[in-house]
Amino acid sequence: MNHPPVYPNPRRQWLAAAAAIGVAPWLLSACATPATGTSSTVRRRLGPLEVFPIGMGVQWHPGRHPQAVNDLYASSTDRQAAMALIRRAVDLGVTLFDTAEVYGPFMSEEILGEALQGRRNGVVVSTKFGFDIDPQTGARRGGTNSRPEHIRRVVEAQLRRLRTDRIDLLYQHRVDPQVPIEDVAGAIKELVAQGKVLHWGLSEPGLQTIRRAHAVHPLAAIQNEYSMLWRGPEAQVLPLCEELGIGFVPWSPLGMGFLAGTVNAGSRFGERDFRASVPRFAPDALPSNMPLVDLVRTWAQRKNATPAQVALAWLAARKPWIVPIPGTTNVAHLEENVGAAAIVFRAAELAELDAALSAIPIRGARLSPAVLAATGVEAPPKR
Repeated sequence: MNHPPVYPNPRRQWLAAAAAIGVAPWLLSACATPATGTSSTVRRRLGPLEVFPIGMGVQWHPGRHPQAVNDLYASSTDRQAAMALIRRAVDLGVTLFDTAEVYGPFMSEEILGEALQGRRNGVVVSTKFGFDIDPQTGARRGGTNSRPEHIRRVVEAQLRRLRTDRIDLLYQHRVDPQVPIEDVAGAIKELVAQGKVLHWGLSEPGLQTIRRAHAVHPLAAIQNEYSMLWRGPEAQVLPLCEELGIGFVPWSPLGMGFLAGTVNAGSRFGERDFRASVPRFAPDALPSNMPLVDLVRTWAQRKNATPAQVALAWLAARKPWIVPIPGTTNVAHLEENVGAAAIVFRAAELAELDAALSAIPIRGARLSPAVLAATGVEAPPKR
């Protein structure tokens, strides 16, 4: 019987090696000197904001017992450890923390708010509204809801859960096909005038919706999926952000773990793992996509880094206003991710890597049909 090849997990091996010599992985990476070039800046612009080059995604859901905290990829921790992880991120210099009402629902905002007590003024908190969620029970009622009166209620509840008096960056999580974006932007503009929201953005919007929203009240950031595994934003979204002076935040910057070396050709995903419904992770697609893992591993060796760090540093190198937000439940992985800020690509290296990436076809869609249908949506016209 032919078994699929089992690829070594470079992330785990590299972290184990660092631990064996008593060095924190993020510090080992940060001290690695690139062949040439200057080190990454400590801060970068995200529209009107200034943040550390690597943010942190806080996308957690309830587990099987009251204190359990799960991510979308079958990793778990508990509430106290989750809060400790956020505080560790602050200690490492991370300033952008990204969450959403629907993550839990409510759980992620609650944990983030509690974890940041006493540290709130040094960080940028971003969260999202836009799904139709029962404000009392947290039950998802299906579809989207960006009616202005609903936005106002959601923001009041978010402020309470986040234990803060303002949201630094508030995104519309998905475009509502029933509500003109001008109405959404108008509601945000009122919240900005009240000091409850400082800046706003859109996640996975249509191109014309970006322009229309920005015309009513300037957008600070667009948040879309973007990584070596999915380069779709390069065609139109990134050029539009550059034209309008809008920052860009890639979600799933590690390709749902794929680029970190945590997936091999024989990987299979359980029902509680989001990747089980994603076509590019299907058994017939994974083996075809493994050359990308091999390429990232090769570059990790060249750069004295881990595959995850190469993937994050590559994103940061695309534009000076891109800030990825990898999520994790693991302290070692957090430290590793932060270390990516020290990795620098020379122009020639970047050109070589880009050419190699372009030569690798990726098989399978980036999301399931139902989830994909909610991306790139244009808001209805204002009557």
